[in-house]
Amino acid sequence: MKIAITGGSGHVGGNLARALIAEGHEVRALARKDRRALDGLDLTVVAGDVLDPASLVRAVEGVEVVYHAAARISLKHDDPVATRINTEGARNVVEACLAAGVRRLVHFSSIHACSPNPPDQPIDEARPLFDDSPLAYDRSKAAGEGEVRAGIERGLDAVIVVPTAVIGPNDFKPSRMGRLVVDVCKRRLPATVEGGFNWVDVRDVAAGALAAAARGRRGERYLLGGEYLSLHALACQVAACCGVRSPWFCSPSWMAKLGVPFASLYAAMTGKEPLFNAASVDIVRHHGLVSHEKAARELGYSPRPLRETIADTVAWFRERGAIR
Repeated sequence: MKIAITGGSGHVGGNLARALIAEGHEVRALARKDRRALDGLDLTVVAGDVLDPASLVRAVEGVEVVYHAAARISLKHDDPVATRINTEGARNVVEACLAAGVRRLVHFSSIHACSPNPPDQPIDEARPLFDDSPLAYDRSKAAGEGEVRAGIERGLDAVIVVPTAVIGPNDFKPSRMGRLVVDVCKRRLPATVEGGFNWVDVRDVAAGALAAAARGRRGERYLLGGEYLSLHALACQVAACCGVRSPWFCSPSWMAKLGVPFASLYAAMTGKEPLFNAASVDIVRHHGLVSHEKAARELGYSPRPLRETIADTVAWFRERGAIR
């Protein structure tokens, strides 16, 4: 089957491409300049991005299924680039799929597009969108789902998958979570902050998306979650895999926020994006309770143990020479 992926060079996109190739599909990946995640794979790369409609036409022409995985993650209150990529980009993908007569679109949303309230109840597919979030990423991903819904009303066959916090191998750039793993192994993370995430293996996200394409019901959402673990517990498991000392301190949120200016200063001095800011300190207290029962029931979704994911991720970074 001929299949196209947007965001093919990203963490999710690269693993998705590997899963599709393993099943014998003919894959076309829309990618920008950094294509390390696709190097050596038996696929066709289409240069472009979701804000370039002409490149989208080239990517989806003649394919049966499109996986829309392109996104920009941002922790800013206002981020026009993230808003354009996550919202306008979704609209462009919908238009390209409708024009090309694509049989099915699988759209990747995010758990952060879901409202965190009420916080004491598990998030499932019925949870409203977080369209009034203080963060541009949350709002733009919620709006992106809206664009896909509008396409469905115009006749598009689409399903929406909603991953939680993604972690796992083949993380070339790396992602924010990949940076956390590397920093723990290099003992550059002496402390963590209270809170955690529902974590999911990127390979299970890819498998869930393939199942959604094959068996998902038109217009439905499917949450692809895994296992909740605090950031401190995750860092301790990573440290154990690396054979290094665990972070010695877990900071309460109020104390972590006091350290935000220093993290920003360090990032400015090193030319790197801050690993945390005031928004990320709040984020780790949300979206912890997640139910993927619907995906398990309808798609046969079954995520692996998080301990296995952590071990495989550490091993992958070690093989790449990123850690010892």
